[in-house]
Amino acid sequence: MPAAKRLLFTVTNDLNYDQRMIRICTTLAEAGYHVTLIGVKKKNSKPLINRPFHQKRLPVLAESGKLFYGGYWIILFFYLLFKKAAVICAIDLDTIMSVLWASKLKGCKRVYDAHEIFTEMKEVVTKSREAKIWNWIADYAVPQFPVGYTVGNYCGLYLHKRHGVTYPTITNATVLRPLAALPDRDTAPFILYQGAVNKGRCFEQLIPAMQWVETPLLICGEGNFFEQAQELARTYKVTHKITFKGYVPPDELYHITRKAKIGLILLDSVSQNNVYSLANRLFDYMHNAVPQLSMDYPEYRAVNEQYEIALLLPADPSPELIAKQINYMLEDRVYYDRLVANSLKARQVYNWQENEKTLLYIYQNLLTGK
Repeated sequence: MPAAKRLLFTVTNDLNYDQRMIRICTTLAEAGYHVTLIGVKKKNSKPLINRPFHQKRLPVLAESGKLFYGGYWIILFFYLLFKKAAVICAIDLDTIMSVLWASKLKGCKRVYDAHEIFTEMKEVVTKSREAKIWNWIADYAVPQFPVGYTVGNYCGLYLHKRHGVTYPTITNATVLRPLAALPDRDTAPFILYQGAVNKGRCFEQLIPAMQWVETPLLICGEGNFFEQAQELARTYKVTHKITFKGYVPPDELYHITRKAKIGLILLDSVSQNNVYSLANRLFDYMHNAVPQLSMDYPEYRAVNEQYEIALLLPADPSPELIAKQINYMLEDRVYYDRLVANSLKARQVYNWQENEKTLLYIYQNLLTGK
């Protein structure tokens, strides 16, 4: 394969569960590019799932903290430096420095994929020292990536205002595939949270809310608040109502999502990254016609104004309000069925087949010099 067709993508996860990158790399591989997705090899990493693109896990000195980032950046930099590529794409700020300097020394093109407003994440803004470091990295590196894309319109506006870059939107919408008859969601109903179990995801409100909700909650994902969330379930004596599944492979998660009665998107307002977000799970729920309890933030509101697929909550809702709205969705059949019907319409508009047109255009133009 000629070097002109080689694309490298860099992440800080262990590859198996990153649905956005799986979609991006699959699309580009199927379009004829030689694609390699590079991530991290962790102690508990499961075997790589076969994909239509190449995958590479790099060892790390530690799995969290400054030693993780420092060690991975150095290892990633040298790997990229000696790997043939026409384009290297940095996914978020946590790989951007390695990509920036490797691409400069190699003389190849570079792209930035902003999955979120990294400097506005709760884990960053609540720690002054970390905030200074990540803000310096962003202000130094992002303007040196004139080509890029992001997950939502409001993220794009933020990046343009702060860094002077103009990135198109490629949302996290899932692949549109034929939808079989909807499963029975009444015999053994459950509420689904899928995604990272991180700070800022309102678990401090959701878990106590389960005191007043009889339908069980299934949590698919892990993160930096996983153990605290389990402790909250014990504190509020709702462990019998909540199942913590941990990481779930995308194919298995698809079948779980199809059966869910309600899907949750809960985000606090401390982080502007949350306020401007447009989560993967909005589209996963939508594509499986699962009504959503979500946030009244700009991106979610914009989708809901076009297609009413969710009941929206105000910023920082109380446990009592979360419980009240969940129960309302469970009890009002007419309202629930309307959200299902609207989801079936919305999935025809919000899907990966529409997104990949923009993705292919970006890389075609970049490699042809247009």
